[in-house]
Amino acid sequence: MDFNYVVLPALIVLAGISIAGLAMRRMVSPRLKSRSAWRRAAERVLLSSLTVLVLAAAASSAFNAIMLHRDLAHPPGEFYRVNGHRMRIDCMGSGSPTLVLDAALGNSGLDWSAVQPELAKTTRVCSYDRAGFGWSDALPPPRDADHIASELHGLLAAAKIEGPIVLMGHSLAGIYIRDYATRYPADVAGLVFVDASTPAQNQDPAVKAHGLMRRPPLPQILLIKTGFILGIPRLAGACSNKTPGLDAYTSKLRSEDRCHQEFQGPAEMESFDRSSEETVHTGPYGALPVLIFSHDPAKSDEPADLAQAWEKWQEDLNALSTRSRRIIARSSGHYIQIDRPDLVEKEVTFFIEQIRGTAPQPEDYGSTKTE
Repeated sequence: MDFNYVVLPALIVLAGISIAGLAMRRMVSPRLKSRSAWRRAAERVLLSSLTVLVLAAAASSAFNAIMLHRDLAHPPGEFYRVNGHRMRIDCMGSGSPTLVLDAALGNSGLDWSAVQPELAKTTRVCSYDRAGFGWSDALPPPRDADHIASELHGLLAAAKIEGPIVLMGHSLAGIYIRDYATRYPADVAGLVFVDASTPAQNQDPAVKAHGLMRRPPLPQILLIKTGFILGIPRLAGACSNKTPGLDAYTSKLRSEDRCHQEFQGPAEMESFDRSSEETVHTGPYGALPVLIFSHDPAKSDEPADLAQAWEKWQEDLNALSTRSRRIIARSSGHYIQIDRPDLVEKEVTFFIEQIRGTAPQPEDYGSTKTE
């Protein structure tokens, strides 16, 4: 049972009805008539406001829970048990190597929906949800790279997905696919980094100066969690945002998923330093094919020192292999697979064919260019 979106909404409804009932009883109580007129009026205004507030919170929470369970009841893909907990994976297409897609912090496998069907015309493509995101069960800390790579390995084994595989990781998942490639090198035929984080970035003075990748304070986490449970994002329209490039159903599913916050993100952020320690010495990977996508600096609103640091980290990725290439996605922000699906589809398809030996090898290894 989903505690945050079944048990808590039920308790909020019961509490709201109880408080509203007590407030109404108080307003008609004979004791209130013995008070002065202005005190009676003030108390009735206060009690009426309290009644409206608690009933509105109860109604919003209940409606949000009902909509979530209606729309998220049948996600795409299959579920498998990995070390006793449930994980979701969605595969389509056929062919080898299998392309495995790992989403950014706080995101589910649905974030690849704009590119997965097209890539599946070339090979088998599987997106999945890390523990605590999308439809995969949450797990307690630590949520570090070693644990996450081990869980993905277990999921692929349970789903009978054998190597070779190509791992494509967005943002923080770039660290996780490095861990996987180091722990299970015989399985990995290539790596694709999509505006990916790097292990050493938390030690960069620019990151420390701006306080990035830190776990939010507990009061802030609780406030955000309360807002989600009460359905505030739904009231603000966040559950109906459309994603360009997705069909109406998938777009709706992705929006609903973003309104079903599992709060596993802070745990991965808290484990970032641990993940960095586990992966800072990963690579270089010899002649392993590596493809790097980076966002367009012109689309970034980051401070200058962070932008310069990010450029350095992306170039560091280019040094992971003698067969690496870096592409800056023109006019794209951080979510390149959504902003520039055409580029991802073209280049990753070419990358897969190069690994197969059915396309010529690039002559510009080690290069960085803008497309």
